[in-house]
Amino acid sequence: MSKMYGDITKPAPSLPQPQLKQIRKGLSLLLPLSRRGSGPGLIILVPDHDKQLSIEAGIPSPLMKWAEEGYVVVEIQSSELVGSGENILGEAVNALKACERCDQKERIGVVVYEPSLWSATSRYISSFPEIVGAVIYADSEDLISTDEQSSSATIPLLFHFPGSPSRKTQRTEAITEYFYPSTKSSSFALPFQPTFNYTVEAVSHTRNLTFLKKHMHGPIFDLEAIWEEHTYYEFQDRSVEWTMSTMVQEPYVNHIPTLTGGVGREELTRFYRENFIFANSQDTELELVSRTTGVDRVVDEFLFRFTHDSVVDWLLPGVPSTFKKASVPFTAIVNIRGDRLYHEHIAWDQGTLLRQLGLMPDFLPFPYPVSKEKGGKEVQVEYQVPVEGEKTAQMLRDRGSVPSNEMFKFRARDGKGGVA
Repeated sequence: MSKMYGDITKPAPSLPQPQLKQIRKGLSLLLPLSRRGSGPGLIILVPDHDKQLSIEAGIPSPLMKWAEEGYVVVEIQSSELVGSGENILGEAVNALKACERCDQKERIGVVVYEPSLWSATSRYISSFPEIVGAVIYADSEDLISTDEQSSSATIPLLFHFPGSPSRKTQRTEAITEYFYPSTKSSSFALPFQPTFNYTVEAVSHTRNLTFLKKHMHGPIFDLEAIWEEHTYYEFQDRSVEWTMSTMVQEPYVNHIPTLTGGVGREELTRFYRENFIFANSQDTELELVSRTTGVDRVVDEFLFRFTHDSVVDWLLPGVPSTFKKASVPFTAIVNIRGDRLYHEHIAWDQGTLLRQLGLMPDFLPFPYPVSKEKGGKEVQVEYQVPVEGEKTAQMLRDRGSVPSNEMFKFRARDGKGGVA
């Protein structure tokens, strides 16, 4: 039983269920879906839709995503803004101020997911001193009007533009601009429609968090503690249920070299139970080498040390036990949404792992014909495999422990073992 975290002999805490309050048509409030259960107030302006609480293919609606980030979220749909922008903004601000679970009632943020909605509300922002910053997904045609809008703005503004910039971008205390050359529509951040772009939206979302948390003073979570709790349940307590309790409703894990893991709660739970948590050797250790923390992620370099005394199918699918020890350089890019994990991108040096287990030869046949001289006869050669063993772990741990550039001496050889 863990003495550091939860009691794994008892059921793990269940995820909070969305509590949507319909203030009136087109205006609703959702409480935070974080373990903390309270947070700052955020107003989002979106086109009309009927998928407020949807999560499709692991992708949540904006309302759900911001609630998972730990905000009390008020959503205003576009039809309610027509002709009543100032009034409905006032209703949204008052709803947040009246909510007992809303912290920082005097520091509210705004995220605008459609350019026309910013045009309909920007003139009223200064009427609400509680609003301290706004994020706008804008069209390229808005480039000229950006300066005009921001010149009279009383709060910092963050603009996201599709396409490439046609002028120098602004990065000041008043205005921050980002451009996304791979996108053509400002609706790239709106899920459940054809122009949604998952990876570009994710980049913009991290930038939104950096901007909003600076100006709203929160919510702030200890990302290192959240990640360490998760790995403790994985490798120390070895509890599938408690491991999953540290993750959002629809998380995923991607082990890049072997394409193992799971997407979505059901698939990931099965992976943890059948292929990961109980498959790791009893002497498995993670030696942290470096850690970088950002606004919504932890990036670790570490050594994964273990004895290969069983089939570890997430790491070496189908490879019988060699009973050898290995120390393998790994990287983990961990995205944390609010106070729960959303995803893990895990990569490692599969070549050095195979080398350390005696499964990688020094030379392999080169599959293409080689001419020793111009116009000469083609011959078959073997190349010296540019993969090191335990020295890679030594070099990661201590930069001076192994000479650099030794592989520059590698040479191909003929099929008989002589130098080619």
